[in-house]
Amino acid sequence: MHPALLLLKRIPKGKAVSYAELAKICKTSPRAIGMIMKCNKEPEKYPCYKVVAGDGGLGGYSGKYGVKGKIRLLEKDGIEIKNGKIDKKYFYKFT
Repeated sequence: MHPALLLLKRIPKGKAVSYAELAKICKTSPRAIGMIMKCNKEPEKYPCYKVVAGDGGLGGYSGKYGVKGKIRLLEKDGIEIKNGKIDKKYFYKFT
C-alpha cells in the first residue's frame, strides 16, 4: 500500500488536497501521485476523489461516473465547485 493512499484517510470531511501537497509529503512528483490515484483499487476506502490540481481544478477521476462522480462526492463532503474548480479555502495541508 502506497503511503499516499493512507494519507487520504487523514483528510477531513470538507477538505481536499493538491497533487503537489501530497507529492511533497510522499517525496515524489505530482504526476506519480496521479498514477497512484488512478491505480487505487479501493476508492471507497481510500478517497482519491479528494485530490485536485494546485489551482483547484478537478483533474481526472477514474472512479465510478468519472469527473461527474468526483463532483458529486466533493459536494457531498461540503466542498463547493464553481466553474470546474474548488476554492483554495478547501485545501488541506499536512502538518
